[in-house]
Amino acid sequence: MTQMPDTSRPIKIGTRGSVLALAQAHETRDRMMAAHGLPADAFEIVVIKTTGDRITDRPLKEIGGKGLFTREIEEALTAGAIDIAVHSMKDMPTLQPDGLIIDCLLPREDVRDAFVSPHFGSISDLPLGATVGSSSLRRRAQLAHRRPDLILVEFRGNVQTRLKKLDDGVAVATFLAMAGLRRLNMVHVAQSGIDPAEMLPAVAQGAIGVERRADDTRIADLLKPLHDAETGLRVAAERAFLKRLDGSCQTPIAGLAEVIGDGLTLRGEILRPDGSAVVSGTRNGGVADGAAMGTDLAEELLTRGGPGFMTL
Repeated sequence: MTQMPDTSRPIKIGTRGSVLALAQAHETRDRMMAAHGLPADAFEIVVIKTTGDRITDRPLKEIGGKGLFTREIEEALTAGAIDIAVHSMKDMPTLQPDGLIIDCLLPREDVRDAFVSPHFGSISDLPLGATVGSSSLRRRAQLAHRRPDLILVEFRGNVQTRLKKLDDGVAVATFLAMAGLRRLNMVHVAQSGIDPAEMLPAVAQGAIGVERRADDTRIADLLKPLHDAETGLRVAAERAFLKRLDGSCQTPIAGLAEVIGDGLTLRGEILRPDGSAVVSGTRNGGVADGAAMGTDLAEELLTRGGPGFMTL
């Protein structure tokens, strides 16, 4: 039987402070309210500013990679200042701090990248030499591979900041995650969603993970009804692929697992940062074999790419 929380002490939900991060935290809260019949005042949203949020004028690869968006939140969780942490799973390092666990993933949103431009409808519509902004090394490498004529510039910031940069003429196009636009009710911003066959998304794109202390059984019981099993299977395969590749924000890696019937298909690719070469592959297997498939596919791509492929 689920142990109900002491409503005299709200459940503290840790999150970054961006509009999208807050939307994800509120979705988590709303799902917990619905699952357990709890009122809104049984929860408190705690905004925690991370290093990645504070330093916005330098590329992520220069200041440390994925942990920049999670470290301070996880420190607060470990210290007991918050009870759960809500994360975009594509921001999460593959190794978690001791004592923390993510065993709750919300139903996955649209995995596609969104093409955003006030002037053009798709990548193929961009004129020769057009300037495109992106902070994602994966997207930049994929775009450079397909369109080496384009000028690629750093484009960090939240959704609103990036849209303002487009309005200011810093670039004529950029990319956002369709999942984020859907959660913000801003799908109209996208000119088009890019088919994964054309641009394979980031590992775990569109998935929200809820992190807790491993020994907190009360919170574990509260989160259990929120977990989406299919999302869990897909993300496990993708993150096993990423882990074997030692992926970070400094390495261009893409991966997507899909459950089809009683089987699972995993596609993955690695790219040189300048887009000059790409190595891709696919695995098919049972839904329970996702993690092994991810590791195996990563081994294949590393062998085919050769030493230093993603850092050249």
